Amino acid sequence: MGSKNSFFISPLKFLSHWRSLPPYEIISYIFMYVSVPMLAYGIQLYNMNIIRVIIFTVITLYTGFFAALIWNDITDADIDSVAHPDRPIPSGRISKKKFFAIAFFFTALMLFFASLVSPICLIIVCIAAFFVTFHDKYLKKRIKIPAYSEIFTPVQWVVVAVFGFFAIWTTIPRDYSVAIDLSFLGAINTNKDAIIQMIVLVLFTYFTVNAHDIVEGIVDEEGDKKHGVRTYATSFGEKNAARVSFVWFLISGILGIILFYTTILSFVFLVLFIILWLYIMFYSYKLLKSDKKDIKKISVIVGRKGFDYFLFSFNLIFLDVLIQIIITTFY
Repeated sequence: MGSKNSFFISPLKFLSHWRSLPPYEIISYIFMYVSVPMLAYGIQLYNMNIIRVIIFTVITLYTGFFAALIWNDITDADIDSVAHPDRPIPSGRISKKKFFAIAFFFTALMLFFASLVSPICLIIVCIAAFFVTFHDKYLKKRIKIPAYSEIFTPVQWVVVAVFGFFAIWTTIPRDYSVAIDLSFLGAINTNKDAIIQMIVLVLFTYFTVNAHDIVEGIVDEEGDKKHGVRTYATSFGEKNAARVSFVWFLISGILGIILFYTTILSFVFLVLFIILWLYIMFYSYKLLKSDKKDIKKISVIVGRKGFDYFLFSFNLIFLDVLIQIIITTFY
C-alpha cells in the first residue's frame, strides 16, 4: 500500500521544488484557465453544471500544462545542459525515466478530466498532446524551416483558448445559430459572434506567447544553435529576433483591444490591459535598442515580464467577467 501511495505523492512532492515558479504565477494559471470558459459563457446565472465544466476545465488544462512542461524538460535536456544547467535533468536531480513517469501521470489525469467535460474536448487535448510530443521530440530539431521551433511552439498555449470555448459549446444549452451534430461525439452549439471571439483570443494568445518565446530564444541561442533548433535568434540573429518580438507584442496589444470590442469585456479590462501592454512595450523597446553585449541580459528580464503580460492579460479577463457577474447578481 505504501508503494502505491508514494507513486501518487512523489510527482506532487517533486513539483513543489522542481522549478522556481513564483506563487503568483501558480495562482495566475488557475485564473487563466477559469477565464476562458467564463468569457465564453457570458454574464448569466451560474449553476452546478457550468461550475462543474469550469472545474474540470481548470484541472484538465493545469495537468496538461505540467505534462507539457515536463516533456519539454525531457526532450530539451541536451539544450538545457548549456542554457539551463540548474534544471532537474542536467543537474542530476532526476532521471529521464522517472521524469517521464511523472509526465505520464499528469497526462493520464489530463485525459481523464477532459473526458468528463466532453468527448470533443478529449479529442482536442489528444491532438494537442500528440503535436507537442512530436514537435518537442522530433520536429523542432529536424525540420529545416527557419524559426520553425518558435513558429509552432505557441500551439500548446492556443489550446487554452480553444478548449475553454469548446467546453461551453459542447456542454451548456444556449441560443445558437451554428449547430454541428457529431453523432456519438455530441453536438457543437455556438454562434458566429462566439466563433469570432474565439478566433481573436486564439490570435492574441499566439502572438503574445510567440513574442515571449522569441525573447527566450535569444537567451537560449547558444544551446539551440549547438543542437540545431531553429528559432528566430538562430535563424536570423539576435537583433532581428528582438525586432520581430517587438512587432509581435505590438500586434498582441491591438488584438487585446479588438477582444474588448468583440466580447462582453468592459472598460475595466480595457484600461488595465492598455497599461499592461504599454509596460511590456517599454521593456521590449529597451531590448530592441540594446547593445549586443547586453542583449542576453535584457532578454532575461523581458522574457519574464513578457510571460507575466500573457498571464495577467487572462487574469484581467477573469477579473472583468467576475466583477460583471457580481454586479449583475447582487445589484
